[in-house]
Amino acid sequence: MTFHPDQTVPLSEWDRAPWNRWSFQHVAMILPTVAVSRGNGPVRQLQRNEQNLDNMPVAGITGETVSLATFIGQTCTDGFLVLKDGAIAFERYLNGMDEQTLHLSQSLAKSFTGMLAGILATRGVIDLSSQVTDTLAELKSTAYRGATVGHLLDMTSGVRFNEDYTDPFSDMGRLDVAAGWKPIPAGAENRQWQQDIRGLIVTLDKLERPHGSTFSYRSIETDVLASVLERATGKRLAQLLSEELWQPLGMEQDASITVDPAGFALADGGLNACLRDYGRFGQMILDDGAGIVPASWIGDTRSGNHELFGAPYTVVLPEGAYRNQFWIENRQNRNLMARGVFGQLIYIDFEHRMVVVKLSSWPQFVNPAWTIATLDTVRSIAAALS
Repeated sequence: MTFHPDQTVPLSEWDRAPWNRWSFQHVAMILPTVAVSRGNGPVRQLQRNEQNLDNMPVAGITGETVSLATFIGQTCTDGFLVLKDGAIAFERYLNGMDEQTLHLSQSLAKSFTGMLAGILATRGVIDLSSQVTDTLAELKSTAYRGATVGHLLDMTSGVRFNEDYTDPFSDMGRLDVAAGWKPIPAGAENRQWQQDIRGLIVTLDKLERPHGSTFSYRSIETDVLASVLERATGKRLAQLLSEELWQPLGMEQDASITVDPAGFALADGGLNACLRDYGRFGQMILDDGAGIVPASWIGDTRSGNHELFGAPYTVVLPEGAYRNQFWIENRQNRNLMARGVFGQLIYIDFEHRMVVVKLSSWPQFVNPAWTIATLDTVRSIAAALS
């Protein structure tokens, strides 16, 4: 089934195939958003040193050798960018996307929130060892009692949160409703549904393991973290993103982020930005923070506890870890990744001085085979450009 823009996008399915081939580039036409201003400063220009990589052989999604151009098309890519030594080596737009298009980040947004936390922690605005309830007293009756801000950053709190994307009645389904991303499922109107994200957070009263004992990926952790940042600064997330990242980085486009009915931004996945601005963010990390994020925070982010990382996450990253809202590839190269469902990726290769951004609209939320093939392709690009 192919979506045509003159069709009506069903609000209950806007992020699913085939609608997401259009909707991920038009989120502001579907959901309430607020701007993340780039301000009036100069754009940080990216030099160009373009390489002819279209015909480079890579392993396709079924293992056969295909060209990079074919692989990009096979994996529902909307935008693909390679920065080598800070310059654009390869840039492609597909599926109607262009240089100015804002594309939904999904969970890439988590890594932006993690960088904000690093900036504020280094300034002493927040204390990572402090308990979440020291800042958010309203969570004392929840399972977040006893969890630290550091636990949120590493997703190691023991709070029960079911991340099942396909079950509309899971905690993730409830978050979709609270964030304003989805309507209440048909026939379930009589059940209790929270109407904003913070209203959902205060209902999380089940502890399934001791805080700090293991990594478990739960999007709500980022939203609790954003609540801490907002309460500590008295500023909304969009303002923090603008003042601490978008303006200092010289981004070329204003970004946007979705907001719930109470005006709280979806820190775990609602950010929308253009391809090159995602690349500028990755390049800043590659450049040890570029004076915007403390270099010590970049180093700390590359130093995750691999002992806390296990199945099912080891299917894609058998030697991986998770730290400060970033994925770490392995113990050896300590490369960082921001990753999002439906095929969003920022890959930061420190040894090869390379950043790769892939914005996609996959037909599935997660596809381990496609993810593994994408990471293999990225490594092939790094080798070809060395």
